[in-house]
Amino acid sequence: MSVDRNITKPPVNKLLAALPASEYERLVPHMKHVPLSFNQILYEPKEPITHVYFPHHSVVSIVTTMEDGSTVEAGLISNEGMAGIPVILGGKTTTTTAMVQIPNGATQINADVIKSEFNRGGVLQKLLLQYVQTRYSEVTQGLACNRLHTIEERLARWLLTITDRLQTEDFQLTQEFIAQMLGVRRSGVTLAASTLSRAGMIRYNRGHINILNREAMEETSCECYRVIRDEFARLLDNSPGSNFG
Repeated sequence: MSVDRNITKPPVNKLLAALPASEYERLVPHMKHVPLSFNQILYEPKEPITHVYFPHHSVVSIVTTMEDGSTVEAGLISNEGMAGIPVILGGKTTTTTAMVQIPNGATQINADVIKSEFNRGGVLQKLLLQYVQTRYSEVTQGLACNRLHTIEERLARWLLTITDRLQTEDFQLTQEFIAQMLGVRRSGVTLAASTLSRAGMIRYNRGHINILNREAMEETSCECYRVIRDEFARLLDNSPGSNFG
């Protein structure tokens, strides 16, 4: 089997970078670097998940869709994680959609291969189980956030999370897409974004967002941002170790 020459070493994705060299090299022949485009669907409800994705500098939303077509985001995945978690939990399908919201690239691996490596019980298994715990915390915190906090607080939290995952404070996102992810009307996002803009926290123009005052954004955001951020930091800090670095 030929190796994709686009596979980087050290890996861009933090989960792959945390693997010991022996486990990483075992996966390399099965890795493929793939571009991810805006709104691309990686998997959708009731359809078999054939591949998992370790994003690089792209962002993937895990989205729940209702019968009337309304949506809400259940989680974000970027270079700290993997899209396709149901595969390692014994399921081949899921009830959610994995959709690319910020394009870039990812390392793609066949679902059967990652499941087999997971079942070896090595570092990959420990990393992915830690990641599942962190995603669980993100989902449960998000449920409380959506119920208890204002749109301005939630928007600030969401934008801060995007900047953390991408490690940039300048990116493209439409208000329509943000509204879908937050599960609110576009008019609500427009008002919230206008409030943040007037306060000098962000600049927003035709889908281009720039964070101008991160400290003020963190003060405006609800506590959910810090809870989720700290949980992801704990995951990475407690990683079993890597030969990349």
